[in-house]
Amino acid sequence: QVQLVESGGGLVQAGGSLGLSCAASGRAFSVNDMAWYRQAPGKQRDLVATITRGGSTNYANSVKGRFTISRDNAKNTVYLQMNSLEPEDTADYYCTAHVSAPGGPRWYWGQGTQVTVSS
Repeated sequence: QVQLVESGGGLVQAGGSLGLSCAASGRAFSVNDMAWYRQAPGKQRDLVATITRGGSTNYANSVKGRFTISRDNAKNTVYLQMNSLEPEDTADYYCTAHVSAPGGPRWYWGQGTQVTVSS
């Protein structure tokens, strides 16, 4: 069984910064692509950023230049550094990872962490 555990959400004022982290744990697995999504109240879940095992990244236009995704393969952990936060960034943030594990490769999801940006 693979689990993703997120941490780092909270309340911040507009213009401030927050860092999120997400660690994958389990037995006999390897982590491939990882990503962050977010879901604002009443809206669909949207992609924020992705990162391959080799470190190639991709960002949603709304966060380019403000957010940075990174990972530590030795720790099976993905990070999201969020700067210049705006009230529109308020959402539940979810990490996801494509994992090769007994039973076959699949995407796993974290439980989500709340980010609130006040104006």
